Amino acid sequence: MPRTRHTAAFALITVATFTLTACGSGGPAPASAGAADVKGKVPTTDVVSSVHKDEAAAKLLPADVRAAGTLTIASSIGSPPGATYLADGKTVAGTDIDFADAVARKLGLGLKREVASFEAILPALDSGKYDVGTGNFGVTEERRKTIDFVTYINDGQGFAVRDDSKLKKVTDLIQLCGLTVGTGAGTTFEVTLEENRHRCSDAGKKPYEVKTYNDQGATWASLQQGRSDVVMSTINGLRYAVDQQEGVRFLNEFKRLDVGFAFKKGTPLAPAFQAAVNGLKADGTYDRILKKWGIGASAIRTSQISPPEIR
Repeated sequence: MPRTRHTAAFALITVATFTLTACGSGGPAPASAGAADVKGKVPTTDVVSSVHKDEAAAKLLPADVRAAGTLTIASSIGSPPGATYLADGKTVAGTDIDFADAVARKLGLGLKREVASFEAILPALDSGKYDVGTGNFGVTEERRKTIDFVTYINDGQGFAVRDDSKLKKVTDLIQLCGLTVGTGAGTTFEVTLEENRHRCSDAGKKPYEVKTYNDQGATWASLQQGRSDVVMSTINGLRYAVDQQEGVRFLNEFKRLDVGFAFKKGTPLAPAFQAAVNGLKADGTYDRILKKWGIGASAIRTSQISPPEIR
């Protein structure tokens, strides 16, 4: 494909913003900045260090966990606002990071964080490698069969396209027939797309093609460079990303999902984490985290343990 203004713009965005998935942004935002305060910068407001231990929530932890004082957490690092790297290429930041750190403080625990790929975390929880995982994991019926969740925000599925796209709003996946859809590997988006692709041929139309990527930057490159016609990803991630790029636009929300901390099925940790999240709502930390990342629309009324999938 010839180098258009879209691909040229993407080259600049990759340097300034989307290499966040690998080596950080052009620099941290001022300490007082929120998500929308400095375009292209990742907010670094400290909204966690003031959180104090909640003795009632901590008592819900298993005795051996209280004695050890630490948990091992696997974090998938993709793109803001969920989880990304700061300018040093080492420090992680995002809603997943802030909520995990704040909950740990509520419970009087330390976190041993290990960065892991999105698709590897849930199986690793089942094997006992990690105690808890974060990665903007949406609560689905299929996942609930093997994973327990403690919810902390509401996000979901949405679409983005280039400005030259004729798509206006996707209310039915059959509207994607004949197009190429870029999305993340091992995600609910990939599952949704694969499960519904047959509907195109059933309707006598050319099926859409699904291209999956392990890196969010690669997904956006595929859109900007014309290898994908549309991107399917998280609502919050799409809205954040299109604000940082020229030539692309957020299309619409498709489906909402609760998002939660992920645990091995039958975990005894869930009640304590639920109490901690609700404690963050009560002391105002919860709202401060949402404000920092500009995702106020993702607030939940109360934390739940493995609620049914939102239909």
